[in-house]
Amino acid sequence: MEKFVAIIMAIFAAPLLIGGAYLLSLGGSPYYLIAGVIILTTAFLLFKKHWSAYGLYALFIVATMAWALWESGFYWWALAPRVGFPLIFGLLMLLPWVSNKMRGPKTQVASNSTPTINNVKKSPLYYWGLLVSVIVGALLSFGSLANNATDKLGELNLTAANDDEQNVSSGETSANLGDPLSNGQQTPDGEWSAYGRTDYGQRYSPLDKINTDNVKDLELAWQIQTGDVKGPNDVGETTYQATPLKIGNGLYLCTPHNWVLALDADSGETLWKFDPQVEENLQRQHQTCRGVSYYAGQATSPVQVQKIAGNTFENASKQCDAKIFIPTSDAKLYALDPNTGQRCQDFGDDGALDLMHNMPFNQAGYYYSTSPPVIAGDTIIVAGAVNDNYDVNSPSGVIRAYDVNTGELLWNWDSGDPDNTAPFDVNDPTQTYKTSSPNSWSVATADEELGLAYFPMGNRTPDQLGNYRNAAEEKYATSVVALDIETGEARWVQQFVHHDLWDMDTPAQPTLLDLDTADGVQPALVVPTKQGDVYVLNRATGEPIVPIKERPAPQGYLIAGEHAAPTQPYSGLSFEPEPLTEKDMWGASLVDQMMCRIEFNKLNYDGRYTPPSTNGSLVYPGNFGTFNWGGIAVDPENGVMFGMPTYLAFTSKLIPRDTLGDAETNKGEQGVNANEGADYAVELGPFLSPLGVPCQQPPWGTIAGADLATGDIAYQRKNGTVQDLSPIPIKLELGVPGIGGPIITKGGVAFLSAATENNFRAYDLKNGDVLWNVRIPAGGQATPMTYLNSKGEQMVVLVAGGHGSVGTTIGDYVLAYKLSDQDK
Repeated sequence: MEKFVAIIMAIFAAPLLIGGAYLLSLGGSPYYLIAGVIILTTAFLLFKKHWSAYGLYALFIVATMAWALWESGFYWWALAPRVGFPLIFGLLMLLPWVSNKMRGPKTQVASNSTPTINNVKKSPLYYWGLLVSVIVGALLSFGSLANNATDKLGELNLTAANDDEQNVSSGETSANLGDPLSNGQQTPDGEWSAYGRTDYGQRYSPLDKINTDNVKDLELAWQIQTGDVKGPNDVGETTYQATPLKIGNGLYLCTPHNWVLALDADSGETLWKFDPQVEENLQRQHQTCRGVSYYAGQATSPVQVQKIAGNTFENASKQCDAKIFIPTSDAKLYALDPNTGQRCQDFGDDGALDLMHNMPFNQAGYYYSTSPPVIAGDTIIVAGAVNDNYDVNSPSGVIRAYDVNTGELLWNWDSGDPDNTAPFDVNDPTQTYKTSSPNSWSVATADEELGLAYFPMGNRTPDQLGNYRNAAEEKYATSVVALDIETGEARWVQQFVHHDLWDMDTPAQPTLLDLDTADGVQPALVVPTKQGDVYVLNRATGEPIVPIKERPAPQGYLIAGEHAAPTQPYSGLSFEPEPLTEKDMWGASLVDQMMCRIEFNKLNYDGRYTPPSTNGSLVYPGNFGTFNWGGIAVDPENGVMFGMPTYLAFTSKLIPRDTLGDAETNKGEQGVNANEGADYAVELGPFLSPLGVPCQQPPWGTIAGADLATGDIAYQRKNGTVQDLSPIPIKLELGVPGIGGPIITKGGVAFLSAATENNFRAYDLKNGDVLWNVRIPAGGQATPMTYLNSKGEQMVVLVAGGHGSVGTTIGDYVLAYKLSDQDK
């Protein structure tokens, strides 16, 4: 047995010796080389049955504990990979089948009662020394489990939630909750008429039948499966991210392949299905749909969805008043009758618009809308996604406004030519938008009273190469821009990254609310960013409410002809993580932690905004974002936000064209993308250990609440377990990454799934406590919503279909929850 343990220790020591020497040559920690030498020496002495192995290893455990505590503090998930295997080997050495085989010189301390082996007495000094070191090390390690080393605990001030004068009566909402619909009516309390409930994008419901006291009693009311699942020929990032709308008696939602389903809001029964029969195309980076848009028309009677058999795409078109709009991944926009699912004959070409009109390049799969358009008055404004890093010559990121009833082009705002907003002739191929101009792929918001629509802007492709951009593209990339709803002219712009070389697109829907500040009530806009900053601006002027400052940015590692902005902005409200150091590297054991340290020291990294390089640069926060399209939810009555800051480092490497060889390219946003026409391809991906887990220590996912007027973060807590990430389904709460969004209700509850764990949770908005937590059959990478059914019961609905590139369980579920009968 002692020889077996010695061999195992020697095998473990070998990579520490080799890797530790390499790490030291890179300027990294000497510990791993020293550990390799000591473990190998211990293994040799153990093999030779020398008691000195115990003395040496006891000293090693003491030194390891001191080093681990110095590097990581009293934090279990940082201590565990540093001390886990050293303590396990110590325990193996203490087994009687090993220790009873030891022998050594007679200078050992012994007692008459000490048992003997081969006439040599066992040494209590060496044996008990190792035993004490292992026990103390284990006690310190497991004792750190009681220390909440990462969470910030606190409470939001939710006084408005308890103020009866703030209550919103049925059918009426405050100006904080959104503009009237096109028929002059407000969104009823029990409905959800736009992606963020209203065009204000707050994701806040004035319903309070479900509250912090009874949310624990939510039960599954119904569930359906849509039948639309990821197929073998779909792109990797086939995802189900839809948030349903609730209008009248129906729920309206889309699926990854752009079906539109109208469901009975009481039972979930499918009433009609519109399938535009979008063809597969592996050139798309995404196959997804986040939602549909609703135009109320002029009628005042509620929508009554009818039961229609078959595929309504094949049915005759009809005259429509109210409309449901669906953008598709083959760059079409369809207008549908909400009652029957039939195409609206007067809109575009028999109910459809081809969004590829006037595009400078027309590669199939390179342009499409993944997010629902915004509707303001009688105008529908459509933006779209352009594939990142596939081709220098790609379609335009133009934003276009159409007449909601006819489909006539009213204006076009192209960030590459922002002053020319007069509508192009859609039948004139000589009129083309700008090549590859910055696009807006996320969800927009609108304030009709101010006459402004707000668009989160992305970058120009190639995202990591800046020498293709003109001055206008530099101005509007990675920003939020306020466009005049009537003319399309840009009223103001606030940029969040200067000369973006990191694909830090503004990913999330801006949220509008009237915010009570020290300077009085201001019309506010709140937008979170991939970098972790949350910007709070005056939505009328673009001026900051929470201060924005500039600070110096890294300038090294640039390729020839490139430059980096000398300073970059940051917000007074920020969830930006501290810069990474070698001490932050993580792994399941010393070996893979060492490998992450090696890679960390090989990469170029000078902190946030380290430019991409041919050697490879570390991007942190990464391209996945501290916030992504899931964004935040805002309680407009209390002026607070709830969100899910995520922390994953990425790597970015520029590959000279002449060295690209036969590398497989253009398989999604991650991996190697060709940048056809450019001098460099780019390789992007998360910074992972050899075991496929993040190289930086957890938590990787959190939930947080903050005061928007002051910029104060009340709490930030780790979120989610690794039960669906680990080969062993253990509920270890490390705080896991995720993508998706939250909602808030007047009942003081925030609902969120999103994490890379098949769970749906309800949180106390005040402090972030988990109040309800259920397993779901697939990944919940969608933003939930809530409404009232015909019985007046509050329902909470989540689409659970997984996310192709995140790797959560794929499915096609729509899940609806309500309070159990005894709690209604």
